Amino acid sequence: MTEESKFTNVSGQQPYSSPGQQPELPMQQYPSGQYPPSGQQPNQYPPPGQYPPPGQYPPPDQYPPSGQYPPGQYPPGQYPPGQYPALGQYPPPGQYPPPGYGQPVQSQPMAGGYPPPGHPNMPVTTQPHGQGAPAVWMPMPQGIPNCPPGLEYLASIDQILIHQQIEIFELFSGLETENKYRIKNNMGQDVYFAAEESDFCSRNCLGSLRPFDMKIIDNFGKEVIHLYRPYRCDSCCYPCCLQKMEVSAPVGEVIGYVVQNWSCCPSFTIENAAGEAILKISGPCCGGCGCGDVNFNVLALDGETKVGKIQKQWSGFIQEAYSDADNFGITFPMDLDVRMKAVMMGACFLIDFMYFEQNPQQRK
Repeated sequence: MTEESKFTNVSGQQPYSSPGQQPELPMQQYPSGQYPPSGQQPNQYPPPGQYPPPGQYPPPDQYPPSGQYPPGQYPPGQYPPGQYPALGQYPPPGQYPPPGYGQPVQSQPMAGGYPPPGHPNMPVTTQPHGQGAPAVWMPMPQGIPNCPPGLEYLASIDQILIHQQIEIFELFSGLETENKYRIKNNMGQDVYFAAEESDFCSRNCLGSLRPFDMKIIDNFGKEVIHLYRPYRCDSCCYPCCLQKMEVSAPVGEVIGYVVQNWSCCPSFTIENAAGEAILKISGPCCGGCGCGDVNFNVLALDGETKVGKIQKQWSGFIQEAYSDADNFGITFPMDLDVRMKAVMMGACFLIDFMYFEQNPQQRK
């Protein structure tokens, strides 16, 4: 075999010019099974509209196949099965949360807007003793120096409102029940809840003269103020047996007293824990007469300078005639010691029992 025949290709065409030089074969003469397939033009693979081959996955414009995602795993209308309601049931437009889940809690913003989520000053919404609308509690101020625990609320307010709750059982039975009060600030936020503790015989035999303890709790259900009224006579003819109330905060630590003065007209003295006079209270001689508000002025020790007021507010003819549930407003200086503010609350309860608490027989 000559040197020239060694480089002749299998088809008998022109031999290679030199070893290693590739022949320029026509596309259609490539060996069978190579690229491109027989009958196709270069640069036209895959043919238009034929990928993937007909009948394979996925067809054009049908991914996923109708009613299946992925094929065979989830039935139509359920994704995943059994976890989500049927189409159109959760949640309907404009009805979130769905029926039965209640409404979002409404809270009262503080000055300057809402505190950040989780802030300890966020107001707490509760339902005290199951009566009335849900209460929005006042957020507790922080960083109050030299303040008994639970009295921080009083440091930032100069007015409180006291609403006695109407006792339905008392209206229909004619039996005196324990009094309960909601104590609010001037924004309508609940600050405390007060509940009387007394026995059945004292309430229905001694009436407004009955001795009692009163627990004042905060929004955490913790007793922060305790009031104690012993049994004493109610007559200006006996100066040694005048009314007195002891105020403790926290429980067991006396912070002051409310002492009735010997006078023909309502007169009281606010004392500190040492028994020293701090303020005076003077009321009208006809305290329970007429249809209107009744004011008890809070005075400095000179007896002339007015620094605050305890006001029995007119509640309307129906409530006044058929119930002993009263409403009071208390105003005091913002910078007054929180202990004395708490003692003024005690004075308000004592005034309520002495002049505005009537048993069912008296109201009839």
